[in-house]
Amino acid sequence: MDASATEQSSSPTAPVISSVIWVLLEVYHFNFVTVVSWVAMAITTLLFLWGNIRKLLGKAPPNMSGLEISEQSALEVANACRGIVEEVVKWIFHLSVERGWFVFVQVVAGLLLLSYVGTVFSLLTLLYIGVVMGLTVPVSYKKYEDKIKSGGECLKVKSRRFYDMIDDKVIKNMKNKIVKEEKEKKIQ
Repeated sequence: MDASATEQSSSPTAPVISSVIWVLLEVYHFNFVTVVSWVAMAITTLLFLWGNIRKLLGKAPPNMSGLEISEQSALEVANACRGIVEEVVKWIFHLSVERGWFVFVQVVAGLLLLSYVGTVFSLLTLLYIGVVMGLTVPVSYKKYEDKIKSGGECLKVKSRRFYDMIDDKVIKNMKNKIVKEEKEKKIQ
């Protein structure tokens, strides 16, 4: 069995699980902690039953030594998290101190948009949309790659024409008016 067949056969479970979690939290208004505790109880019960059934059948108990987290692994994760936080702080400092006004306005506008999206959707809904999109968009892109690329090229050409039209009609006229006003001021 090749990797793509394995990938396609396991991918339907993630959208189903995320859909079930979304329904539990958003439709039935369950608390996140409640759902997590139910999942933990289900996993504990299944492991208990599995281990005891193996004992009843005379098989060796399952080896759980691979589930331990070594100190080295914990330190690597902690260092990775610290590195990410340091990079974010450096980026924020670089943005606020060293970059220009336009970049600052873009970031503030992006954060404002994110804030608006956050008021419309809950975090769980956004995570659900992200999981579903993350699982469906790559498959759709791979299937329709040629059509998407040709549509992108067509959109790029049309947007370039629109930009040129706006540049000719609006921006150049504004520049000409500004230059004329400056010349008139210099003459006076």
